[in-house]
Amino acid sequence: MINCAAEFCERTRNHDVAQNYSAFLNAIEGEPPYSILDVGCGPGRDLRYFRSVGHDVMGLDESQQFVAMAHAYSGCELLYQDLVTLRLPGSRFDGVFANASLFHVPSSEVPAVISENCKRC
Repeated sequence: MINCAAEFCERTRNHDVAQNYSAFLNAIEGEPPYSILDVGCGPGRDLRYFRSVGHDVMGLDESQQFVAMAHAYSGCELLYQDLVTLRLPGSRFDGVFANASLFHVPSSEVPAVISENCKRC
């Protein structure tokens, strides 16, 4: 599995997702810096970006390999959790970034995952 994680990291590290960052940050109300949760953070590309521009960022992934890689790459706090059964600290985040991570949640579970967890953020 570590080879797959490393391969994914190499393939995606330089993807230009600037428009996703911009759209996300522009949708958050209030003044920065923001407290952001990156759900399905993978190897930490987005964590590192948000931290580099001054935000307080926490990552979450259901892969132990990605959690270790993301922590080493970004220096951010990480949670190792399944995306369907999240256990999040309450009222901590100004925004939740989920760049392509919901593709890994069964379609039938997406509404519940979003509605249940958004109540706690």
